[in-house]
Amino acid sequence: MVVVIENIFQLVIFIGYLLLIGRIPDIQRVYGYHGAEHKAINAYEAGQPLDLAHVRTQTLIHPRCGTSFLLVVLILSIPIFAIFADQPLIIKIISRIVLVPVIAGIAFELLRLTAANYYRTWVRWLIAPSLALQRLTTREPDDGMIEVAIAALLPVLAADNALPAQYDTALASGIDAPTNGFVIA
Repeated sequence: MVVVIENIFQLVIFIGYLLLIGRIPDIQRVYGYHGAEHKAINAYEAGQPLDLAHVRTQTLIHPRCGTSFLLVVLILSIPIFAIFADQPLIIKIISRIVLVPVIAGIAFELLRLTAANYYRTWVRWLIAPSLALQRLTTREPDDGMIEVAIAALLPVLAADNALPAQYDTALASGIDAPTNGFVIA
């Protein structure tokens, strides 16, 4: 029971931390870029053109967000570390060193699984808390932030051979791609 209370306290500290730093102007700007990143990826995944007008209309929420990943790691750690609650301190420390990467791997795969099944109502209900938490780490971006997100996404897509054809030539030639004037070179 002590482990559960300890982990709930860690969760409260995590959420409180996100709330508090979200009030700092520089962090609000970072959260704007985070929102722009989500919008650009959402536009790409929806098959929309990667331009300012289309990206701007997308949601700030994304099912594979790192914020969601952190929440899933925290939640998974509660029952797993509860197993070691009555162990000596050295066993607790070793268990955390050994199991944190395992928990992170499980969390990553759970995010991939839930994102692939996001169309299912029960999955959306299951991940609603992690999606709600993203409201703390994203802000509505300005147009410049969106242009930066598009410009950052295009070379990544090119490296993955997933770049839509209309952008391929622009990146190869170093000319302005259709991102409302933001140079991608």
